[in-house]
Amino acid sequence: MKTPLLSIAALLSAMLVTGLAQAQSSVTVYGVVDAGIVYENNGSTTVTRMDSGILNSSRLGFKGTEDLGNGLNAIFLLESGLNVDTGAQSDAARLFNRQAFVGLTGAFGAVRMGRQVNPVYANNATFDPFRIGMAGDSSRLISFNGSRTDNLLTYSYAANGLRGELQYGAGEVAGNNSANRTLAGFAGYQAGPVDVVITHQNIRNAADTNATKMTLIGGNVQVSWATLYAAYGWEKGVILGTTAPLDQRDLLLGVRAKAGEAGTVVFSYIRKTDKAVANADATQVAIGYIHDLSKRTALYTSYGQIRNDGAAKYKVLVGGATDKVLNMGVRHYF
Repeated sequence: MKTPLLSIAALLSAMLVTGLAQAQSSVTVYGVVDAGIVYENNGSTTVTRMDSGILNSSRLGFKGTEDLGNGLNAIFLLESGLNVDTGAQSDAARLFNRQAFVGLTGAFGAVRMGRQVNPVYANNATFDPFRIGMAGDSSRLISFNGSRTDNLLTYSYAANGLRGELQYGAGEVAGNNSANRTLAGFAGYQAGPVDVVITHQNIRNAADTNATKMTLIGGNVQVSWATLYAAYGWEKGVILGTTAPLDQRDLLLGVRAKAGEAGTVVFSYIRKTDKAVANADATQVAIGYIHDLSKRTALYTSYGQIRNDGAAKYKVLVGGATDKVLNMGVRHYF
């Protein structure tokens, strides 16, 4: 990279000092440092390695706001993924690969422009007890279609337990505004112990001949001893970046429960059914434990496995094989 991350950090840290000196604007530097040991057996090979971002993705971020008066605020966010095991950026081609946007907020809601998370990924904490982490990460079996989208214009609004978002992602193909275009959004409601959401994403291909479509309905409910999770998704059209037909269903059931003052036990079951390819279903089962040492630091461990039908190859090299993952590590927020 021609612009080192360290130089960007120094520049934005200087902005932080300036922001703190002004009562109506501020900049915050934040991050996650997460690393652990992973043992994986994919049915063909076994490996023991150190990974970054097992419980929560490691990152360095900068976010800010400026009070423009009359309830209007300018906002920005720049967030870069890190590989703690090597010290490298998680995406060598993008400095701020996780998110990079600028926008305005007010009584009308919020408008943001730039690289942002897609609606399924943005609501993972509502339907996934593992919150896209550890061996039970739902994205190991459910496709989020990249989790983030470039060139997004987003409008969001939240009030009285309701929340919603509409997204338009410019395809930037000359002469064809619908090629590579993304249309997406979600609507959610949270009240008392219940949190539910419906999300949808439609991504046109570069030739504007077909689309990759994902719809997911999910939620959770808190009971006296735990939080119960459930989700159901439809994936239709073509597999993203290919012409292969896509017609799949995803079912997720899970639970997240406190274990004493500092512990949390997590469990989930995911079943993928493929209606476009025969004998290509798969199942993931996972269990995990998180132990908080403080509000910022936690130890964790988890075990999960994906069982593939004969024509399915999720996380394996040979159809029908089983992938088994055991990990443990430490995560720190700052």
